[in-house]
This record gives sequence, C-alpha cells and structure tokens, in this order.
Amino acid sequence: MSKADNAEKFFESYNCAQSLLAAYNADYGLEKDKALQVAAGFGAGMGRLQETCGAIAGAIMVLGLSSRFKEDDGRDKLDTVYANVRSFTKDFTEKKGTIKCRELLGCDLLTEEGQAFFKEHNLRSNCREYIRICCELLDKYL
Repeated sequence: MSKADNAEKFFESYNCAQSLLAAYNADYGLEKDKALQVAAGFGAGMGRLQETCGAIAGAIMVLGLSSRFKEDDGRDKLDTVYANVRSFTKDFTEKKGTIKCRELLGCDLLTEEGQAFFKEHNLRSNCREYIRICCELLDKYL
C-alpha cells in the first residue's frame, strides 16, 4: 500500500494533518501515538481556523523529520528545510491555486452553516485529494 493510500485510510479516523504524519512516522522512528498527538491541532487549517491546509502542515512535519535535524546542526541545515517547505508549498499552489484551507474548501468550518455545507457537498473527498497530492509531492523531496 502506498503512503498516499495509507494516509487516505488514516483520514477515516484522524484529521488531515494526523493522517499525513501517521503515514510517514515509522520511517523516522516516531511512535504513531506521538505523531497523532503532535499533529492533532493542525487539522482543518489549524484548529478549524482554516489557515494553512492541515495536509500541508502534516507534510511540512514530514519534511522536518526527513531532515533529521539535531540540536548541534548548523543554520544551513535549517535553511535547507525552509527551502524545501517553500518549494513544496509552491508545488502545491501550482496544482490547487492556494495552500489556505478556507480557500480550498470554500466554506467556514467555524460556523454551523459552513460545517453543513462541508457535509452536504462531501468536501471530505476534497481533503482526501489534498492528502494524496501532498503524499505525491513528498515523493519528490524524500
């Protein structure tokens, strides 16, 4: 099963950020429960604030893990992580036009109306698409 397939499967039970990180956590020695805890607040654009898409936030966490950054690493390694994050988000934006959850979904998840719109229009399937895109883009960086 591919990382994208795993992430989509995790999305049945977890939020978008958790699903992304959970698909990759074992590759970097991060316990699944810890991955779920770390990513818990990043779903729905960070606590339903609908800022940066949670799938992208999860992918950025994976990029950070893949750097294997350590306490005594220099600024150059951190700058490389930042460059990868900028490149990754640029790639996603080229595919979907934005990295903002609110713009991707077109509704306000902080309101009952927005949540109803999300359900009525099955926007969860859009989120699955964004999760898959993030996994496919990560293949380029890992």
